[in-house]
Amino acid sequence: MKTGFFTDEKTFWHIGGVQSLVLPVGGWVQPPSAAGFAESPDSKRRFLSLLQVSGLAAKLDMRSAAPASRADLLRIHPAGYLDEFKRISDTTGGNLGVGAPFGVGSYEIAALSAGLAMAAIDAVVSGGLKNAFSLSRPPGHHCLPDTPMGFCLLANIPVAIEAARAKHGVGRVAVVDWDVHHGNGTQTIYYEDPDTLTISLHQDRCFPPGYSGGEDRGAGKGEGTNINIPLLPGGGHAVYLHAFERIVIPALEAFRPDLIVVASGLDASAVDPLARMNLHSDSYRAMTTSIRDAADRLCQGRLVVVHEGGYSETYVPFCGHALVEALSGETSDVVDPLLEMALLWQPAERFNALQFQILDEMAASLNFGN
Repeated sequence: MKTGFFTDEKTFWHIGGVQSLVLPVGGWVQPPSAAGFAESPDSKRRFLSLLQVSGLAAKLDMRSAAPASRADLLRIHPAGYLDEFKRISDTTGGNLGVGAPFGVGSYEIAALSAGLAMAAIDAVVSGGLKNAFSLSRPPGHHCLPDTPMGFCLLANIPVAIEAARAKHGVGRVAVVDWDVHHGNGTQTIYYEDPDTLTISLHQDRCFPPGYSGGEDRGAGKGEGTNINIPLLPGGGHAVYLHAFERIVIPALEAFRPDLIVVASGLDASAVDPLARMNLHSDSYRAMTTSIRDAADRLCQGRLVVVHEGGYSETYVPFCGHALVEALSGETSDVVDPLLEMALLWQPAERFNALQFQILDEMAASLNFGN
């Protein structure tokens, strides 16, 4: 079986309005030279283009999908939010939340983005694909049930998980979110759910602004099934792999999921404009390999990666390409031209020692027995 790759040209046509990175144009904010919106289609389109010109796409099962239906979306989002989103999308576009502007027609594109994630999970759970990647856009991990946030208009991964539960009876699901920003939407949706483990590795207090979350462990029946791993700004490759070794993989082994879903932001890279971490393409290769191996041990390889953030148009393609190589087990001739420099930018050992100590203390408090 092949690795599936789910994408659709229509997702590149969503627009969030005219902004300069994340600031609406106007007043003292000068219009940018191009569209200017941080969550632009270009990083995703260039990622897909690199897969195609490298020959890697030819080794994948490339597919599109139908949009998520209203019934699919209603499992997560209330009717009132969907109705208002659709009404404004059909007329002028606007912003119903926090930092999540959208244009005319974005409702249908967001439903398609969720539909790609749904189809990827469905194909893997059904046994038709070894594993899969969904190039979803707009992203979803910040979206609350009734409030869009941080470029996210629909909760793509929860919508897809609940569709798989309704259709296939999928039980325990683990969501590992390595987007550099906290996965607050996914956390909120599953905070009291004992059957869904949510793990977020994120830059401490980056976005949502001021949020760290190390003490937030879930509530009610879901107590203990939410893990936040806030990382100090500047942390790099060794810090993330230490977090995987001490917390992420032990948590997965203790939970024993039937399916693992990765919320894959590529915005923890050393050159991303919306964060200050120091990952590179080999970091995403290593994290993907670690998760893939865990899925092989724990849930018959059932692993789906869903794209979230990533705002460096030139570097997202190399990080994403490395990820897909690791996911599929395929190789290519692509060489990351920034890797040598990114390796030189890794933090000093004394910085890592402090972060390792913090992670080790967190691992001890979680009591995985390691």
